[in-house]
Amino acid sequence: MERAAVFDVDGTLVDTNHLHVVTWWEAFRQAGHTVPMHAVHRAVGLASTDLIAHLLGEDRDTGQDAALSAAHKALYGQYFDRLPALPDAGRLLRRLAGDGWQVVLATSAGGAELSALRRAIDADDAIAATASADDVEAGKPAPEPVEHALELAGVPPERAVFVGDTVWDMRAGSRAGVTCVAVLCGGIPRPDLEQAGADAVYADPADLLASLSGSPLR
Repeated sequence: MERAAVFDVDGTLVDTNHLHVVTWWEAFRQAGHTVPMHAVHRAVGLASTDLIAHLLGEDRDTGQDAALSAAHKALYGQYFDRLPALPDAGRLLRRLAGDGWQVVLATSAGGAELSALRRAIDADDAIAATASADDVEAGKPAPEPVEHALELAGVPPERAVFVGDTVWDMRAGSRAGVTCVAVLCGGIPRPDLEQAGADAVYADPADLLASLSGSPLR
């Protein structure tokens, strides 16, 4: 029976979380908002509108949301040609595909951003499908992105493992009923990830690859 290894991308396979922190911080600053970088870091992983709402509150001027998102996209886009993959990210995906897993990406990125991330990972031959936030009504921590990835893979939750780096990933995976694996390379502390639903925690893709035989992805 088929099984699926579903991966978040930012902070999990590509070392981009702090680029998102800086570019969101600058987008907020340009719009006249003072938002601490540590607060932005904790919000990374949410879809753009949800991130803005999380940081500015529901009583904000929502008319600014589109401009804030556009500013972040433009600032972050300056890095598209040099996004760094995390150690052994591509090797991990190829190993899993070779072991019979269907590898599916579940990301809020799309268009040129997704293309840049996939170039950084450099393992397109191992990726069976990609579930984008554009394909669902609600992003993480709602379960829809993970559920959509499972639909693309054609497997039930009990035959899937979801790998991510944020509490939003762990909550989404837990709500979707899959086994959740967390990595620390996104900068979120282990206790926070475990409290949010992580069944196992590894340092980064290289650590997970080296530990595969004793992991949920064995």
